[in-house]
Amino acid sequence: MNKIITIILLFNSLIIVCQTSSKIKNKYLLDIQLQQSIIRGMKNSMGNLNKDFSSNKSTFSIAFGSCSSEENDLPIFNNIVKHQPDLFIFLGDNIYGDTKNIDTLKNKYHKLSKKLSFQNLIKNIPVIATWDDHDYGWNDIGKDYLLKNESKKVFLDFFGESESSSRRIHEGIYHSYYFQVKNKIVQVILLDLRTFRDDLTKYNGEFDEDRRYSFYKQYYAPNPSKDITMLGEKQWLWLENELKINADVRIIGSSTQFGIEWNGYESWENFPSEKQKMIDLIKKTKANNLFFISGDVHYSEISKLDTDFYPLYDFTSSGLSSTWHFATPNKNRIEGPVMDNHFGLITIDFTESKNEFVKFENWDIHDNQRFEYTIDLKNIDFKELE
Repeated sequence: MNKIITIILLFNSLIIVCQTSSKIKNKYLLDIQLQQSIIRGMKNSMGNLNKDFSSNKSTFSIAFGSCSSEENDLPIFNNIVKHQPDLFIFLGDNIYGDTKNIDTLKNKYHKLSKKLSFQNLIKNIPVIATWDDHDYGWNDIGKDYLLKNESKKVFLDFFGESESSSRRIHEGIYHSYYFQVKNKIVQVILLDLRTFRDDLTKYNGEFDEDRRYSFYKQYYAPNPSKDITMLGEKQWLWLENELKINADVRIIGSSTQFGIEWNGYESWENFPSEKQKMIDLIKKTKANNLFFISGDVHYSEISKLDTDFYPLYDFTSSGLSSTWHFATPNKNRIEGPVMDNHFGLITIDFTESKNEFVKFENWDIHDNQRFEYTIDLKNIDFKELE
């Protein structure tokens, strides 16, 4: 009799556990579906997925940032909402997944979705996104991450990507968006620097004689080989076609820094042939009024890279919740570094046809403006150089 009672109790306990597990799973799915519907609704109102967005305003503002840990309350999102940008770009390390278990990755995204500040952001500001290593799956990982296809689906589902989006079809998550501001077109290109990227080359003392680097450890060295890639052949072909499309301002979102000098961490400097290929492609396609935005490093700065056409600016905003205790040497730095939590704000102003400009601002966690830098669009225009 006691054995029968024990079996019945164990069976009832198992039912309760299964029911509880089912409720948790269903709650998770409902939470994610609600979040997806909010993000998709905001995207549809912008026309992000069908290039129908248009505005009678003469300005267009974009906030962006990277490196937001799901373990943090992320109050910076509330600051962003106060500034009411037209768009927010998640530029990578949107969570810190760092896992080889896809359920762990899902749960960390879910944890982010439950933040009140994140909910405030997605309910008030349209968002688009790309990824970097930690939300892709593993620190500094590239094309060899075994769960990259599963991770891609989790990413696209989380950010409410339409089932008809080309991102669902091609390999990787690179994508472009177009926004009409009066009679002007703003193009936003989000690169994928993980899915196709070859392995990094370990540092072996190549810059030991440069004492600027003596105060910290370097991990990676430039590899001059033309047989390694960051973007992969298909993404390069896609990018060339995108740069040929008519646009008045172009923004390339790169999860790692483009305009800096080598610093021993991840950046385009570790793939010098690929970096030069980008510069050559911009020149070949005569892509006007183009600049980069980047993340990854847990601080903010503006870098200016001189070329034989116009200078390429790289506005880095990295530290929505993460911080770092030093900035690396960077001879191309013209603003910053800002080491506190912050976000970047870009304002494109077409108000006066003879004085069109783009303004870069850094705003910190205390809502203080830390720097401001304005670029006359005529100074990054091939037409002015002819």
